[in-house]
Amino acid sequence: MLECIRDAKLEDTGFSYTMSLIQGKYKMLILYTLMGYGVVRFNEMKKYIGAISYKTLSSTLKELEADGLVHREEYPQIPPKVEYTLTERGRSLIPILDAMCEWGERNRV
Repeated sequence: MLECIRDAKLEDTGFSYTMSLIQGKYKMLILYTLMGYGVVRFNEMKKYIGAISYKTLSSTLKELEADGLVHREEYPQIPPKVEYTLTERGRSLIPILDAMCEWGERNRV
C-alpha cells in the first residue's frame, strides 16, 4: 500500500487524484445516488439528498460532469427534462463506494 507514496509527494499520487474528484460535501452522495438509482432527474436527486440547495446541487453536478464521472442528458421539451447517469468512468468508482459503505456498516457505533 505504501508503494503509492514511497517515492512521491502525497499530492502526486493516485490517491490524491481520486480524492480531488470525489471530495466535497455532496459528490459521493450524488455518485452513490446515481449508483443506486441509475437514471435520476435533477429534482429527484434533490429529494434523495435532502439538505442541499439547488445552486449547490447544480454546481456539484457540473463539476462531476466536467470530471467525466456523470453524464447529463437534456431533452428538448416543455417542461425541460434533464437526466443524470454515471459514465463508464463514474461506474468504475462503484467498487470503491461499495467498500466504503460496507466499512461504514461494519464500523459504525
